[in-house]
Amino acid sequence: MKISDLVIRPGTVADVPVILELIRELATYERAPNAVRATEEQLVDVLFGPRPAAEVVLALKEEMPVGFAVFFHNFSTWLGQPGLYLEDLFVRPEQRGKGYGWALLVHLAKIARDRGCGRMEWAVLDWNEPAIQFYRRLGAAPLEEWTVFRLTRDGIAELAGNDDEQKHPPPPCFGAAGEHD
Repeated sequence: MKISDLVIRPGTVADVPVILELIRELATYERAPNAVRATEEQLVDVLFGPRPAAEVVLALKEEMPVGFAVFFHNFSTWLGQPGLYLEDLFVRPEQRGKGYGWALLVHLAKIARDRGCGRMEWAVLDWNEPAIQFYRRLGAAPLEEWTVFRLTRDGIAELAGNDDEQKHPPPPCFGAAGEHD
């Protein structure tokens, strides 16, 4: 089979079971097989509901899913343009080395170009050397000077409930409403 036989298409509601299966396979590859909490119902809502949070494309060979990508748009204030953030890119291990990951990224680059995006960004686990080398061969460069921060659900809830300044005063560098030290 040739790469020309690969079909990349947007996911649909009917694909949700396959999308979740691929998410679970990705989690296993990333050494976190028990970390997936997503359900089919959640994916239907967040990917295909009234306010989709992300988009998904599937890579199919002879109608069998071999990989997928999940992406959404972010925004660069410096460029004044949207960007495309690649949340997940996964090709099943037995299908690697055939150009499917490259084809998915080319497909996403075309989406980014057609939508006027100023850049594409994604994160990669620091131990995933094959992926790092693959991305470097594409011409992508790591942002060594950036550190990723994350608040989980509990952290978000705690921060969002932080409206009692007596209980949780702002850090000293901010002072009171608009004052700067």
